[in-house]
Amino acid sequence: MARDRELPPPLEMMCLNALWDIGEGNVEDVRKVISQDRPLAYTTVLTLLDRLARRGAVARRKQGRGFRYQATAERNRLRQMALKVFLDYHFEGSTAKLRLFLDEPVLNEDAPQEKVEVLQSMAVAAGAGTTSTLPQE
Repeated sequence: MARDRELPPPLEMMCLNALWDIGEGNVEDVRKVISQDRPLAYTTVLTLLDRLARRGAVARRKQGRGFRYQATAERNRLRQMALKVFLDYHFEGSTAKLRLFLDEPVLNEDAPQEKVEVLQSMAVAAGAGTTSTLPQE
């Protein structure tokens, strides 16, 4: 059975998202997708894809002088793991507490600072992993 591990860090997650969007690609293909949101050097993307390949989150096959990459980590599984981490960290693992929080009136300038900070933390948690390891399938 697969051993659950922690989520990938933000830049590696960007590479995985790019691969899930394009299916398969070389370093330049992934870099072009990522560069729409955050410009990264070719060598940075190469390093990130290499790390993901070493941990089994992406597969790579030789093509000419380079490699083509494809995500092997399941998107929904990583989403579930991220949600669990988020719930554990912010809502003591309780979906009921999250629902209560979400049912409160929409934030405005009069919103308590604590709720604003929680929403900011939610945004950070949604876009970022906690460490650099991935689930092993």
